[in-house]
Amino acid sequence: MPEQRALVARRESLPQSQKAQRAAQYVRMSTDYQKYSIENQAVVIAAYAQLHGLSIVRTYRDEGESGLLIKNRIGLTQLIADVSSDQIDFGNILVFDVSRWGRFQDVDESAHYEFICKKAGVKVNRSGFAGGSNS
Repeated sequence: MPEQRALVARRESLPQSQKAQRAAQYVRMSTDYQKYSIENQAVVIAAYAQLHGLSIVRTYRDEGESGLLIKNRIGLTQLIADVSSDQIDFGNILVFDVSRWGRFQDVDESAHYEFICKKAGVKVNRSGFAGGSNS
């Protein structure tokens, strides 16, 4: 009996110019008692995206996870894996502020993850302060 192979359709990669207008958002909250809930973060990020002409096409989230380690942060781990795979359809990552990205004890660890994004051509934008700031 001949071997059967499935035909797998592959999505073509978007041109960089289209990726530049698309964004993923990353939201994180360690406890239910935090001032900046995931919903509050998402509202601020959505306003930032609208102000800057960006469409949010994907959400990565970590609920109830400390920002000290990446170990149990499935959302951030998946985001970094997706960016590293070069199969993403966005050119921006929107984060409420630097503390939502992480409270890593070693600042080089945070910089390392941002560098992975930068190397892949993805900008990490912080939206929680007046006008936001880019890394």
